[in-house]
Amino acid sequence: MNQNFQPKIKLNNGLLIPQLGLGVWKTSLNETQQMVKNAIENDYVLIDTAKQYGNEEAVGHGIQEGLAATDRQRNSIFLTTKIFNGDQGDYDKLRKAFNLQLKKLQTDYVDLLLLHWPVNNKYNESWRALQDIYADGQAKAIGVCNFNVERMTDLLAHAKVTPAVNQIEFNPLIHQPEIVDFCHKQNIQLEAWSPLGNGRLLTNDVITKIAKQHHKTPAQVILRWEVQQNFVILSKTTHPQRMRENANIFNFALTDSEIESINQLDQEKHAIWYDKFKWSGNPDGVDDYIAKPGAF
Repeated sequence: MNQNFQPKIKLNNGLLIPQLGLGVWKTSLNETQQMVKNAIENDYVLIDTAKQYGNEEAVGHGIQEGLAATDRQRNSIFLTTKIFNGDQGDYDKLRKAFNLQLKKLQTDYVDLLLLHWPVNNKYNESWRALQDIYADGQAKAIGVCNFNVERMTDLLAHAKVTPAVNQIEFNPLIHQPEIVDFCHKQNIQLEAWSPLGNGRLLTNDVITKIAKQHHKTPAQVILRWEVQQNFVILSKTTHPQRMRENANIFNFALTDSEIESINQLDQEKHAIWYDKFKWSGNPDGVDDYIAKPGAF
């Protein structure tokens, strides 16, 4: 894969976002630094992290090493991070905390800044801060994660800037059709976290049969299914060979019948821990919860 030929999607503010990216949730500091470097060396452009993951500093180091190894510049990387739940709701606190995030990432801007969760009674004030961060050029685009229709409707009623992105859990086991349809109508780009469903579908009979027909891996079939629904996908692997495999999904297409057979796998079941975060934004209802890298 050559980054010059990577598919990109135009966001509602005109910014182009790569359709395939690397996520770094659940990885240790050493793993994160190495996998980000490896990803850049393998022509990944989009890197997605968050303060809550506890590894932004390692991402910053990995980007610098990747840029040095490939003779690229910072503007060749599409960097996403997210506002920590415990920093939400207080305008000044959020902006100070975000400035520290930029320092850890070794950059003076991010390409996309997201609210990590729609924390009750806080996300509208947080969005006010993100709008000013966007206006000041510290983020080229702003968006949200895990917003359902109710909370997105409320946000839009108070917002001056429509979110460019809503990053949600999406894979063949969970489609979230209501928020997907809402975002399509509002021209809000959807990103898929956990696009492979934590590996639960890699041995599924429907997926493996389609994979054999296309001479692809089950993971490639699942990612292709999401690409054909115009999602930005954030795959995660620490192995360079799997990075290359995950990127090799733009040279085939699933048929309508294959897409429909995968659609039938939907169970509308979130990740096992998901409901513990709604809507306080963390598993224990404690605002200052940050993961130790690799803890989840």
